Amino acid sequence: MVGRDASGRPGPLGPPGEEEAVYVISVAAQLSGLHPQTLRTYERVGLITPGRTGGGGRRYSYRDIERLREIAQLTASGIGIEGVKRILDLENAVTALRVRNAELVAELEAAREALRQAAAARPAVPRSNLPALPSATVGQSVVVWRRNP
Repeated sequence: MVGRDASGRPGPLGPPGEEEAVYVISVAAQLSGLHPQTLRTYERVGLITPGRTGGGGRRYSYRDIERLREIAQLTASGIGIEGVKRILDLENAVTALRVRNAELVAELEAAREALRQAAAARPAVPRSNLPALPSATVGQSVVVWRRNP
């Protein structure tokens, strides 16, 4: 059994990581409370994708087993396989959107901070209500405007 050492690198000691596919189908079935044939069926319909050994044997990760437990709970509550598949797809989409949202928020905060720094580095300019017009003293200019007929 390969686990991770204190630095996070693969090592011979310790439990396997959540993503490491190390459990054979019989152990995965026992841990999830499902029959091995049910696991094969779930793989066939695309609900789960276990890892494979060089010889083609299935290997399940802890995350796979957690997903199998979730599938078992959904089917036990009366939801069909297609409904379970749709629910899991939607949960994956929500997770991806949350990650993307966090990335965008971080990017926005970085842009705001850059603007704050740029504004702080800029020399002070007298403010006016019309920022597009230069601040100048009021003159005695007259503008003639004629409308073309």
